[in-house]
Amino acid sequence: MIGDRWTFLLVRDGHSTVKQYSLSSRLLRILVGGGLVAALSLIGYAVTIGVDGYARLQSAQLDTRNTVLQDELQQFQTRVDHLESTLNHIAQNDARFRSIAGLESIDSEVLQAGVGGPGLVGPEAHSLWTIDPSISENLFEVSYDLNQLERRARLLSSSLAEATDSVLAHRDLLESTPSILPTPGWLSSSYSESRMHPIHNRPLPHPGVDISAPKGTSIYAAAKGRVIRAGWVVGYGLTIEIDHGFGYVTLYGHASELVASQDEEVQRGDVIARVGSTGIATSPHLHYEVRVQGIAQNPANFILPEYIRY
Repeated sequence: MIGDRWTFLLVRDGHSTVKQYSLSSRLLRILVGGGLVAALSLIGYAVTIGVDGYARLQSAQLDTRNTVLQDELQQFQTRVDHLESTLNHIAQNDARFRSIAGLESIDSEVLQAGVGGPGLVGPEAHSLWTIDPSISENLFEVSYDLNQLERRARLLSSSLAEATDSVLAHRDLLESTPSILPTPGWLSSSYSESRMHPIHNRPLPHPGVDISAPKGTSIYAAAKGRVIRAGWVVGYGLTIEIDHGFGYVTLYGHASELVASQDEEVQRGDVIARVGSTGIATSPHLHYEVRVQGIAQNPANFILPEYIRY
């Protein structure tokens, strides 16, 4: 350095001419400062590009995750819908089971087991609301449905347990209680205290129901019991009569053939006779009666609804 100047010597090798450069201190500071500024600018630019690229990558990943989350939520909603359908089917079976067990059906409003009301926290309370209200609403709907279905499932579980206990406690009574349509066919004449008789042409009591069916169709015992009559009865033709105990007696008339015999023990669903038109009858059908403590009852009250065809 000479005075306020800097001298630089550039030597390529031992045989080359030495080159000499002289710069003032001020110019050197400017060059060095400019170089530093340029280097820092390049570094800053590179950092900015890197951060922007990373942000774009993160954004793309978040979009992908968001799409996947939406798809999974939709799948959950589909499964919830299937679960609701299954619970509806279970509820129908529960109603039938409770009927057989002698219990009242669950009120439909209670069965819905809703979880709504003014105090229910809405989707706005979810942490995702400020980020993505749409996802927050979807999550709320799925959570709402699951809460409702969980309550219904618990209610049905409790109901089925109650009905099961009742069935077990009254099993023998239930096995002896008429509860099925004795033959597959159509209800052609209902129970009546006074109806126009199709043959006598005058009002007469009809203490049972008539079920039209082809000749030879199987006739089944409506419940377990003991056959107390198997033979010809005036007006009824070939007839089977069963004592089920607990005051229940059933009668099956107009048969073409008797399968069960006197004093035979039968179970619900056993074939006891065949449909015919013996006795006073205009066409093949089963005349079916139910008596409780010797008093004729409407047999329709002792047949599960899904078995009756009018």
